[in-house]
Amino acid sequence: MARFYIFIALAGFMTLWVQATGREVTIDRAKNDWQTAHATFYGDMTGSETMPLFDQGLACGACFELMCVDDPQWCIPKAGTITVTATNFCPPNYQKPEGNWCNPPQQHFDLSMPMFTNLANYKAGIIPVQYRRVPCQKQGGVKFELKGNPYWLLVLVYNVGGAGDVSSVKIQSANTSWLQMSRNWGQNWQISEKLVGKSLSFQVMTSDGKVIQFDNVVPGNWQFGQTYDGGLNF
Repeated sequence: MARFYIFIALAGFMTLWVQATGREVTIDRAKNDWQTAHATFYGDMTGSETMPLFDQGLACGACFELMCVDDPQWCIPKAGTITVTATNFCPPNYQKPEGNWCNPPQQHFDLSMPMFTNLANYKAGIIPVQYRRVPCQKQGGVKFELKGNPYWLLVLVYNVGGAGDVSSVKIQSANTSWLQMSRNWGQNWQISEKLVGKSLSFQVMTSDGKVIQFDNVVPGNWQFGQTYDGGLNF
């Protein structure tokens, strides 16, 4: 069975990467039952991706496996599954309660045409799918992108393996103790401290309670807009 993995672009910080692989992901079906949703697409065969954030953005970074079901007219026979990483928000439209797939409690996946056509003919437009949460398979270390100003630091934490979604981030500079960061949105974490010119370390906890400490991952000469690879992953 073919499996397709994609890491979805968010605000330009990630590039589209698709990999066909026969690698199996070990899942306890008793704890990861398949659930029902729908999937559609936008753009053309060169388009980037968005996918709705589950749990009001708290599940940003989590990975989900999808397969086309119950639509023999459009589902590609023996297409297998695709795996997507939640990185963006599918905005609800409460002024249009009918026909808006992003309105709660509906579960909806908004894919690019390349990923959609791994499962079904593009003429289908929208297809029924089943999905389940799966471990994230990532290459390289956890990444930290730094933004903000001299008095406020915003850190995007991404490329997180394992559970994928981060539940807590702490930061430490050369002359501070560990400081708790607060969630801004998704996996953007913020703190109001003067940290310019100081080397930075991070403690990252994922939703399954696992913690990795990244010591001095950011050197003292860092600048806003730069991204650093932590060298470790879950």
